[in-house]
Amino acid sequence: MTGGTGQMAQAAADGASLEPGIQVSLIHAAKAGATEVLEADGFIFATPENLAAMSGLMKDFFDRTYYAVLGRIAGRPYATLICAGSDGENAARQITRIATGWRLKSIAPPLIICTHAQTPEMILAPKTIGAEDLERCTEIGATIAAGLALGSISSGHCMIPIGE
Repeated sequence: MTGGTGQMAQAAADGASLEPGIQVSLIHAAKAGATEVLEADGFIFATPENLAAMSGLMKDFFDRTYYAVLGRIAGRPYATLICAGSDGENAARQITRIATGWRLKSIAPPLIICTHAQTPEMILAPKTIGAEDLERCTEIGATIAAGLALGSISSGHCMIPIGE
């Protein structure tokens, strides 16, 4: 809602797009379903931390898709991007647990960018993610795309659902 997660996801998509032959789908979590998950060869889950948890939109995405794809996407790579106001650790734990259930392979520890927004005004204010942090997001995108390109995956499709 304040733009931080969107900036992070876009940077990751830009990084993934640098790899020739990789298709990147940047999609709002509310519009992503089981079909999109099954079509993807890798994932970057991007969410803000809301009340010490992943966003409700990201939780809804997992609720709607989890059982429909369970046992059908095992072994695919994933990464997590979290735009946090405090520490983001619980949101990261939630996504890691879900990814573990799906038997996905983590390509990197969760990337948590902390905005330190602690007052209502700061929490609701539009966010600007710094260049150095955006570069870290770009690197995550490039890493997953390089892995898809080097692997035996035929389509090389990276899905980035955004829970913002």
